[in-house]
Amino acid sequence: MHPGDHALAAVLFDMDGTLVDSEKVWDVGLDELARRYGGTLSAAARTRMVGTSMINSMRILHEDIGQPWREPPDSVGWLERRVAELFAQGLVWRPGARELLQAVTAAGVPAALVTATRRHLVEVALRTIGRDHFAAVVCGDEVDHTKPHPRPYLAAAALLGVDIRRCVAIEDSPTGVASARDAGAVVLAVPSEVDLSDLDGVVLVASLAGIGVADLRALVAGRGPAGGTAGHRRGPVPA
Repeated sequence: MHPGDHALAAVLFDMDGTLVDSEKVWDVGLDELARRYGGTLSAAARTRMVGTSMINSMRILHEDIGQPWREPPDSVGWLERRVAELFAQGLVWRPGARELLQAVTAAGVPAALVTATRRHLVEVALRTIGRDHFAAVVCGDEVDHTKPHPRPYLAAAALLGVDIRRCVAIEDSPTGVASARDAGAVVLAVPSEVDLSDLDGVVLVASLAGIGVADLRALVAGRGPAGGTAGHRRGPVPA
């Protein structure tokens, strides 16, 4: 096999909870929406929403507060207007995320943003994250199937013109991990709001602090002959 077959082709970043601590911003909006309807969103329902589509999240909220008759698009509209206001106030980076993104850019490795969030909100978030870091951006309303379906990651690889099997996808949710893993990417899992310790076929780290481009190159180089990662690992990835 040619040595280039094991070279890092691209890095595919999830956004909410992976690059920026925006899940807490969504918490504010979701809690306000539930209260607007006279209810209270449970912690269990909020956990189920992480990484899912907006429509599914609204169905979960409506069921949770005992109002399943509500129309999800109406709730999506209100919530996204509120979250856009909060995003515009600025977003907080997850530990190590800004440094890794800058290192990937400096190394000349192509990067894509792959998120279930819809385009108009992503455009607001990119004011903090920096759109110049990304050669491609795939948003939740731009694919016919969103996470956990593999389509978003396959679309990102196609836009970059790279082999998905030589990409590292960085995710913080079970749905995002499933999307990237089923697409064929090497998956670096970084938990934020949800425990990921029971997921197989991923490399699990506590945070992105201290993770560099050399670590990502090593993950791709360490793929097994069938295209899988070398098992479920915890702690720092090998440099």
